[in-house]
Amino acid sequence: MTSPSNSAIFYSILFFLPIVLFLFRRQFSRKLNLPPGPTPWPFIGNLNLIGPLPHVSIHSLSQKYGPLMHLKFGLSPVVVGSSAEVAELLLKTHDISFASRPALLAG
Repeated sequence: MTSPSNSAIFYSILFFLPIVLFLFRRQFSRKLNLPPGPTPWPFIGNLNLIGPLPHVSIHSLSQKYGPLMHLKFGLSPVVVGSSAEVAELLLKTHDISFASRPALLAG
């Protein structure tokens, strides 16, 4: 029997490494205490669930997952408060906890 060629080993690693990394990352991200939300797709997150009228799409998602839900827009995690009570809770009561801004690339 001959041993597999180097290119076959390379392509096998190239194929299985992203799958293993995705599953490894997914396993450890489940331990976060996040609000309920739909399962995101790789790379696009939950953008496929947002239609041409985003407020209508968010409202229909809130009927299923509640007034506080976790979505992923691309690779960015988003916490959505879709009722007046939750918005007040997030913006007034716990405003310091949610006051974060993305790091800018330009100085």
